[in-house]
Amino acid sequence: MALEKGRKAMRSDVVKKGPERAPHRALLYGTGMGHREMNRPFIAVATAWNDIVPGHVGMRDLERYIERGIYAAGGAAFFFGLPGICDGIAMGHMGMHYSLPSRELIADSVESMVQAHAFDGLVLLTNCDKITPGMLMAAARVNISSIVVTAGPMLAGRCTPIEGKLSALALEFQKQGDLGRAATASRLAHGHIIYGDAYYAAAWRKEGKISQSALETMEQAACPGMGSCQGLYTANTMACLTEALGMSLPGCGTALAISAAKKRIAYESGEQILSLVKKGLLPRQIMSKAAFRNAIRVDLALGGSTNTVLHLPAIAHDAGVDLPIRWFDELSRSTPHVSNLLPSIGALHAMEDLDRAGGIPAVLHVLRDSVESSPTVSGKDLRSIARAGRVLNREVIRPLDRPYHEEGGIAILSGNLARDGAVIKSSAVAEEMRTFRGKAKVFDSEEAATEAILGDKISAGEVVVIRYEGPRGGPGMREMLYPTALITGKGLSREVALITDGRFSGASIGLSVGHVSPEAAEGGPIGLVKNGDIIEIDVDKRRLELKVPAAELARRKKNWKPPQPKIKTGYLVRYASTVSSAAKGAIVSPE
Repeated sequence: MALEKGRKAMRSDVVKKGPERAPHRALLYGTGMGHREMNRPFIAVATAWNDIVPGHVGMRDLERYIERGIYAAGGAAFFFGLPGICDGIAMGHMGMHYSLPSRELIADSVESMVQAHAFDGLVLLTNCDKITPGMLMAAARVNISSIVVTAGPMLAGRCTPIEGKLSALALEFQKQGDLGRAATASRLAHGHIIYGDAYYAAAWRKEGKISQSALETMEQAACPGMGSCQGLYTANTMACLTEALGMSLPGCGTALAISAAKKRIAYESGEQILSLVKKGLLPRQIMSKAAFRNAIRVDLALGGSTNTVLHLPAIAHDAGVDLPIRWFDELSRSTPHVSNLLPSIGALHAMEDLDRAGGIPAVLHVLRDSVESSPTVSGKDLRSIARAGRVLNREVIRPLDRPYHEEGGIAILSGNLARDGAVIKSSAVAEEMRTFRGKAKVFDSEEAATEAILGDKISAGEVVVIRYEGPRGGPGMREMLYPTALITGKGLSREVALITDGRFSGASIGLSVGHVSPEAAEGGPIGLVKNGDIIEIDVDKRRLELKVPAAELARRKKNWKPPQPKIKTGYLVRYASTVSSAAKGAIVSPE
């Protein structure tokens, strides 16, 4: 094969250059590849398309636009697929054990495909919870020119057929003094319904508050089409942070799945990857310490999902950056919470409103004085993007002198119950719950806790403790959306706290403390808690304390024995044997 005159050496030359690579070229020709294409940069497109995840069903269109952009800019595109788990469909049963572990499968799969086939550049088409961080981990690992396209949020729905019934329900709750549920029912009657509201609908149906017909109306309205779920859940939080990290084009994080703008971004990303390959700009040059600090600031300003405290450290680890979870707390003290998006308490706005208000460039503009210089895949420095951003709705994105909260949306708690830290979405905690003292009600699984909540066995003033649900003990660190949503649905979110060594969905609200480390399966103090023990939580002082004398805890520790593994075959056994603490991002390591 003759090389084009004056062509620069490519990474892919190792599989296509020289007489000895004739067998390799034969296989490439076998795919239908043309002779002229052999001289083009080989661009891998890792796509997580499938037809079971709403956030991914529209990716076939975006694949076409990415491919067109790649070829227009002089590249050759090669697509390969990746697994994509829908956390919502996996929720509340065996499937959720696989969600977080799938992050490692995705990263390993991308690494394997890219290294085995010596691609020159990489486009990562992603959208939902663990898929986006897994792809970013892979980009940092292989460290070839890469760009991310997140497929975009879903539109919010409306409950038009039952607006009158929901208004009546709001009045009923108001008369009962249940202002939290009154506000939710009123919002559903007159504004957005999003995915997480289906959990409230389920709880109301079980209580007889709504009919079966109303339940069906709400569940069909909650997800009206393709895209990632409409609130600031993990998928959308990670899409926003990918843009803030500099790994996707401006506007990509919030552009709606159904929009023409998203197709244009996909096309432009396909073009831009060739520019990145030509310049030699690599993920580790983009994802620096400064970039991660910028991403954390945006996370805190938005009040994003607490799962970012798992994912950003894991991505940073593969990028060779040390990112201790204390950064979240340190930056939270100086980063106001300026955008209050659903599902946070009192929120009215969804992702579509954030996009119309100017998206991540507008958020960066508000934070511009604290944004650090960092390169991006667009070719612009992030500070330049921040300067150019414009806020188009000052209620959706408030100025620094009128924030929703003076501090950021995530806090790191510590104390004798969480020596290595615990995480809370502080922006989702009602003011009267920011300090709490209550008696422990202990459960060794999510299922046991859920059964107790549904059976009305949880009372005001109690702290629900769900343990042996950490990365190793779960295994897989399942999300506790069912328990938190049911607590809220029963009107207890301002009277009951929940702590766990598991984690929470971005949909969780209330005094919900997750990632308690060390976890119970490692002999952490959460495994020593007994029913009736007093637990104190102070969000503002960042404290999580078990009010049991040290001597008694030492006695309990001496008598503690690790339980038998819940799962004894398959991938999860390997995962549990190598996964690290949540405080380290739950990365898989042989150490």
